[in-house]
Amino acid sequence: MEKTVSEAIQNRRSVRIFNGNKIDSNKVKNCIYNATLAPNSSNLQLWEFIHVNDPLNLQKLSKACMNQSAAKTASQIVVVVTRRDLWKKRSKENIEFLNTQFKKNLITEKRYKHALKYYEKLIPILYFDILGLLGIIKYVIFQLIGLFIPVVRQTTKADLRVVVHKTAGLAAQNFMNSMSAIGYDTCPMEGSDTLMVKKILNIPKGAEINMVIGCGERLEKGVFGPRFRVPFEDVYRYI
Repeated sequence: MEKTVSEAIQNRRSVRIFNGNKIDSNKVKNCIYNATLAPNSSNLQLWEFIHVNDPLNLQKLSKACMNQSAAKTASQIVVVVTRRDLWKKRSKENIEFLNTQFKKNLITEKRYKHALKYYEKLIPILYFDILGLLGIIKYVIFQLIGLFIPVVRQTTKADLRVVVHKTAGLAAQNFMNSMSAIGYDTCPMEGSDTLMVKKILNIPKGAEINMVIGCGERLEKGVFGPRFRVPFEDVYRYI
């Protein structure tokens, strides 16, 4: 039986050693689909998920992940990739979707025009850049505007890099909780040679590795001790 959301979250642990059992690729694929339903900045969906099951590529990725046990023992690996380079394509796809919804009278004219303006004008202002120089100019302009009204202040190339990685992280969490819900385990790994990973998987230059996730079924010794969290009161504020 599939776990509830709370049960899946409680059950999820970073499993460093898997038991070697094969897992169902279609079930993993369904969990990746759930990842694509995650909230994301401006609905641009600047992500990609590479599902690796080929033994040779698994071996290569294990090496790229410094031969961590979570990679060496994984039945499958999912690589979460950020695709900031696709912002124009994704923006265009959002506009096409809006046009279709408006023609079917599924959104109001006011909502349609507002969203259209957002994707046609604001998104290019935020994402278009030349060698990072426009980002600096935009940053100065937006800081000046912010002296008078609330404004988005994260406008540099580095800021937007953070945005797309946050978005990818939300999707990765959806994936890992979905895997936990069906009795599979995961381990997100940041310790990898990202250039090597990109070469192995033929990932475009403009894309970046967000994380590499080992997938399988846990060995009990693969969970390194009880879960530690700082006291909830230290991280929670009620105002």
